[in-house]
Amino acid sequence: MPAIQAAFIDRDGTIGGTGRFIHPRDFELFPWSSEALRMIKDHGIKLIALTNQHNIAKGRAAEEEFARQFEGYGFDAAYICPHEPEEGCECHKPRPGMLLRAAEEHGLDLSRCVVIGDVGSTDMLAAAAVGAKRILVEIGWGKPSLETYRDKWYDQAVPDYVAKDLLDAAQWLVKLDASASP
Repeated sequence: MPAIQAAFIDRDGTIGGTGRFIHPRDFELFPWSSEALRMIKDHGIKLIALTNQHNIAKGRAAEEEFARQFEGYGFDAAYICPHEPEEGCECHKPRPGMLLRAAEEHGLDLSRCVVIGDVGSTDMLAAAAVGAKRILVEIGWGKPSLETYRDKWYDQAVPDYVAKDLLDAAQWLVKLDASASP
């Protein structure tokens, strides 16, 4: 049984795209993302998408389109915040609502989970709020998040690992999990 129960993975800038909104029909995975997702899943770690998509509230896409996309990529579940940041919902990262809901629905101990994303001020802060491990990828908004916006989040949510990309993150995660498993 894996020590890490689930990997919550951000979409834009982490598994593909540019870090900005791209409609699911136009979205492309990075070349290494399929291998990374398969590696995590093959290790027995649940794959859960975790994404803010406020363009749903603007009518630019439907939540179901994202859910189908994640299912097609092999995710076990998807948690999608469709709200504008200023709406004050509990699910918009960095608020931990999606993580808490996933924990309840899937029987997860969030201290045995990891959040992988490219934005410190959303992904890493959400992970820190629930005691999950944190992996920041340098692609997408990762480098600017570390270099330019570090003062907005770093002291509250230091990453457990800074990965070059999702494949590097997956390799580190599988190695960490293997060393922690009984």
